[in-house]
Amino acid sequence: MSGRFDIAVIGGTGALGSALALRLAGADHRVVIGSRAPEKAEAAARELNAILGRAALAARDNLGAASDADLVLLAVPYAAERPSVEEIRAALPGKILIDATAPLMPPRVSRVQLPPGGSAVAAIQALLGDGVRVVSAFQNVAAAKLKELDQPIDCDVLICADDAGARKRVIELAGTIGLRGIDAGPICNSAAAEALTSLLIAINRTYKVPGAGIRITGLPPANPSLDK
Repeated sequence: MSGRFDIAVIGGTGALGSALALRLAGADHRVVIGSRAPEKAEAAARELNAILGRAALAARDNLGAASDADLVLLAVPYAAERPSVEEIRAALPGKILIDATAPLMPPRVSRVQLPPGGSAVAAIQALLGDGVRVVSAFQNVAAAKLKELDQPIDCDVLICADDAGARKRVIELAGTIGLRGIDAGPICNSAAAEALTSLLIAINRTYKVPGAGIRITGLPPANPSLDK
């Protein structure tokens, strides 16, 4: 990937969103944290900038952040997924929306409870249509591990989208923050990554570990060709 991206992190005040924002800014991407409450976005940006020791992140309301971004990363709870997309919908045509949503339904978040149709992220692609390339990614990476900037992350990221070019771009983006992106096929396959989130939560609880992840074996050192 050449150069840097302008990235809006919608939900950047939450655990996963702030961790991804920190990791992306640490890799020299231009990152704007979006929130429905701009003051919360500003507080999160100040906290993350203090960790990095420089003014690397900015803050805006959700629509403003999405409007100025090349890539929009959605990292909100499942209940806020569709309302958040509706809020920024006008800013999305022609862009890639990276959706990290997992359909966790409290209080039983360690049990797989996929929505009707099978995939929360695929439903967003259906909602937005062909004018927005929706990519499913980052559901299975622990926020705590992402925030450890000096530590490697020993897990893979399953990346699903109907557009192969969008998959490739997000795989490259993942590589800039120390993660191996795996081309996992079309957006309908996101159901597997979404379900894995609950499974990993169950594993964390059973084995009393903070952030179990997944690793795909049998692949060559570099990512396989995405030209298919």
